Amino acid sequence: MANEIISYQEMCWREGISLQQGMNYRVKGDYSIILMSLRENAPYEDRVADDGTTIYYEGHDVGRTKDVPDPKSVDQPEYTPKGSLTANGKFHLAATKFKNGLAPADRVKVYEKVKVGIWTYNGLFELVDSWRETQNNRQVFKFKLVLVDEPENNEDAGADHDQLTRVIPSWVKQAVWKRDQGKCRQCGATNDLHFDHILPWSKGGSSRIPENIQLLCARHNLQKHAKIE
Repeated sequence: MANEIISYQEMCWREGISLQQGMNYRVKGDYSIILMSLRENAPYEDRVADDGTTIYYEGHDVGRTKDVPDPKSVDQPEYTPKGSLTANGKFHLAATKFKNGLAPADRVKVYEKVKVGIWTYNGLFELVDSWRETQNNRQVFKFKLVLVDEPENNEDAGADHDQLTRVIPSWVKQAVWKRDQGKCRQCGATNDLHFDHILPWSKGGSSRIPENIQLLCARHNLQKHAKIE
């Protein structure tokens, strides 16, 4: 469920793999997984567009080795030294095939780091574009992903509601987590938490202001939705 908060261990358990890398291409066969962070001092320049439904994700660097002590000083690799595609190369090829009409868009689950050991599920996205650009005198990959899964019970939402923003911005998540001290506002539980819209998104509630977002445990989140008419 989008906006659910989970630990790193639970995220790996749910996906059935140890998510050691940020880019995980088709690890489950029919979808890929990426891990992103918009926190201060994050290693890559990921960002969410103002519409809240589009992610621009930066490719990943070569690993640090004796020959490459500073990965940020060299181009992000498309191929390994043995000639096989890196994760950058696999995602880039998939996006290129989609743009050329040769394959449907790859689906990608996106998890975002809230703090050390704590993640939130941002939803299911489609990989629709990829390119290289110069950044700090080197070439990096950029990937564009667009949200495809829709919020539940959104039939009342107008087409222009909050510019169709459902994804809660990272700064809002971080502000809410700090304000609510990582606990359910109803019972103080610290497990099975969700970022919840106080005024539901489908009823016009905004994702962009901390005042409309709260932490609720799964039980109180379900109880609240059961009361919404």
